[in-house]
Amino acid sequence: MRILVTNDDGIDSIGLHRLASAMCDLQGDHEVVIAAPNTEYSGAGAAIGALHLMKPEVHRTSIPGLSGIETWAIGGPPALCVMFARLGALGPTPDLVVSGINPGANVGRSVYHSGTVGATLTARNGRISGVAVSQSVAGFGIEGQGWDEMLADQKWDTAAIVARTFVQALIDDPPAEPLVANINVPNLELDEIKGWRHTEIGTMPPRSMTRARLEPIAGHDEAYTVEMEWGDELMLPPETDTGAIERDQVSISFLSRLEHVDRPDVKRPGVALDELIG
Repeated sequence: MRILVTNDDGIDSIGLHRLASAMCDLQGDHEVVIAAPNTEYSGAGAAIGALHLMKPEVHRTSIPGLSGIETWAIGGPPALCVMFARLGALGPTPDLVVSGINPGANVGRSVYHSGTVGATLTARNGRISGVAVSQSVAGFGIEGQGWDEMLADQKWDTAAIVARTFVQALIDDPPAEPLVANINVPNLELDEIKGWRHTEIGTMPPRSMTRARLEPIAGHDEAYTVEMEWGDELMLPPETDTGAIERDQVSISFLSRLEHVDRPDVKRPGVALDELIG
């Protein structure tokens, strides 16, 4: 099995290195390849970018301690890394995509914007299963992202072990259809975690942004930075991904495809289009 490891924090991310190392410890005949952005792409979602403007470059590289692994740095977001790999640009098509370890939980609304998750959604578009791995950050880092100074005591090994265990079980008993699993791990030692649960995607983050305002840039007319304000911390229901993390549990969510929804109550647009084009 060929396993592609990627992330949205860039090729130099500690979380990526720990995840790749964990995938190398899987039992069985597996080949691990790394293809990650050459720089930070947090919040990119499943974007691949404007390729005609970006003209992304692909560079073969290496990571200390992982010198035996085929490694690529790509000038684009994680979904683009997966797309290139799926189309054969980086050798044989991967059988599984594992994305992370993201410093900061990707729960609730942050799932929409997460590049970590976006890579796995892109994999499934090519009928390849994907596993996204994120870990909470002490002090409520931004949804899906943690400030550098918050990461000094990050328990990377805990998330790596959880990821390795989940992926090994997935390989041993593969699903009938490709899936996307979103794993969120508390930032605790393994023996401090209070279990795990299957969760639903929460509708709220653990701490919401409540207001954005423009702050003038001194010496530049009509130019501003955007300052955001945070609301209070919220305790979400235990059956949600956010609620599980808040209760020191590992959250496992399976993400669906975007699907058509019937809306018989929305009639006026159809009438207007009938009037326009018959």
